[in-house]
Amino acid sequence: MKRFAYILLIGISAIISCTDSPGTRYPRYSTFPNEKAISARVIDLDTVFFRYPFRVAVKDSIAIVMDLHNTDYFFHAFTYPNWKHIVSFGKRGEGPEEMLSAETFRFNSPDSIYALDANKMQISRWAVSAENYSATRQEVIQLDKSLVRSLDFYATDSCFLIPDYLGEHRYWQVDYSGKPIKSIGKIPSETDFTQEIRPALAQAWRSFIDYNPHNGIFAMVTQLGESIEIYNTKENTHTVLYGPNGEPQFKNVKGEGFPTGIMGFSDIVITDEHIYSVFQGVRFKDKLASYQQGKKPEDGGRYIYVFDLKGNPIQKYTLDKPIYGIDVNEKTKTIIATCVESDEPIMEFKI
Repeated sequence: MKRFAYILLIGISAIISCTDSPGTRYPRYSTFPNEKAISARVIDLDTVFFRYPFRVAVKDSIAIVMDLHNTDYFFHAFTYPNWKHIVSFGKRGEGPEEMLSAETFRFNSPDSIYALDANKMQISRWAVSAENYSATRQEVIQLDKSLVRSLDFYATDSCFLIPDYLGEHRYWQVDYSGKPIKSIGKIPSETDFTQEIRPALAQAWRSFIDYNPHNGIFAMVTQLGESIEIYNTKENTHTVLYGPNGEPQFKNVKGEGFPTGIMGFSDIVITDEHIYSVFQGVRFKDKLASYQQGKKPEDGGRYIYVFDLKGNPIQKYTLDKPIYGIDVNEKTKTIIATCVESDEPIMEFKI
């Protein structure tokens, strides 16, 4: 599907871009006061073969890896820090107890692991037992059809936070029966768009999200372009930041948004003190050129950007491996990351 989108861009170059001459409304960051190169240490795993390890999360003595394209199971639990396989769960399939897809998951506790199946429009809650080497599905929440095809979420104590994918709002609060209860915000574009292309705008502004219940910070980073939003839910403030690459750039073709700028962020983690984000920064025309030359462009980001909770740039880490998902432990100064380019795809960085 991605390759098809790149090829299709060749045929639509005459279409007017949706990002012509935008005004400047939001502050920009251009540099980081501190920069550092860090190297990966490979984690040895001898029991599970991953096809596309997309997300990772660690909680106490358990680590969970989500494999986006695994043919059998989407999720794999390990002991931590020893990385011994406990159990694989979230079986891929069309049966009532199986998952058609897995977009992401939230590891709140060993008995509250929430997984999102966009194709079934379901969020399932799982419990993992390291003692019994087992995983059991505790409940399934069917999402309301008005949410369309949700691709990310966060499970708070009182509701789910889910981005809006129709372009009408920025995100939703959704109750634990799957019903939307409140819409919040608008897409913070500096370009004024007509109502007709809102779905394409929402596609271009697809964002990865995270929330920290301790400090009340909810943040979003865009998959395209270089845009960051920070909602302080305790102080009721909203901050929008653009990096040097600006907002997501795209062309609207019959209601579909086709990227024309860069691949931006691929994950975000909010700690008690900072916001960590994985950044790619690769231009789509360079990716397209690689495909045309018969080459496979690198998949993943080689940068981790760190901001304070107000959005001020703090640190830029340059990595020796391209990564996708991260888990951050500031107490141990450890980042666990997934790499889809390696046969040894789970890595550790010391910061």
